[in-house]
Amino acid sequence: MDLQLTDTVAVVTGASRGLGRAAAQALADEGARVVAAARSTGDLEELADGSGGRIHPVYCDMRHAGEAASLTAAALERFGRLDCVVNNAGIAPAGTFLEQDLDVLAEVVAVNVTAPAVLAQAAARHFVAEGVAGAIINIGSTSSLKGKPLLAAYSASKGALARLTEALAAEWARYGIRVNMIAPGAFATEAQAQVLADEKTLAARLRKIPMRRMGEPAELGPLVCYLASPLSAFVTGSCFVIDGGEVSKL
Repeated sequence: MDLQLTDTVAVVTGASRGLGRAAAQALADEGARVVAAARSTGDLEELADGSGGRIHPVYCDMRHAGEAASLTAAALERFGRLDCVVNNAGIAPAGTFLEQDLDVLAEVVAVNVTAPAVLAQAAARHFVAEGVAGAIINIGSTSSLKGKPLLAAYSASKGALARLTEALAAEWARYGIRVNMIAPGAFATEAQAQVLADEKTLAARLRKIPMRRMGEPAELGPLVCYLASPLSAFVTGSCFVIDGGEVSKL
């Protein structure tokens, strides 16, 4: 199936590793050109080197709203257009909330909520000005749907991102701008390194997943590409859970 992404342009945040890297790679494989943003420049450059010029690496610290907003301009400067934003960058510091410093909560909200909102606003202003039917894809989490112990700040932020997704979808539909969210469960990425490294911990984690395995990052790519594609032109305000069935049984 032709997803009609050839020569479209996407911004992907948190693109140096894990799900963001998989999203950037999948879009590039479908013919899109990608501004891949992250703090880890070495990993970004490695990703870009194998892309035949389709992936352009940009250093960006999502803790700073101004840097997030600048990614729209970076796409326009490099590729001359912008069609899609994938808000993937996020942080998830664990710890009991009784003891967690509230500065941690502030930083999580800055990266997981404020930065996606700022980038979405900057992109949408461009879409409206140019008459572009753009797509915004927010990468949430199953924590967007169910709060998790030891991840209070993260759960709160991802729940907020879900509500932001719905609100912007309703507000911007009149402009042809689509805003959707993907809620991944457990994927075999660096974020799960401690779980993957210990057999007993991994076995206990997999027992919670009906499919008895973690997702592979590449399994997220096709869904990102569909939501970025004009073929999903009537899809907005939706949350797509991809978690091997874990939330369905809670």
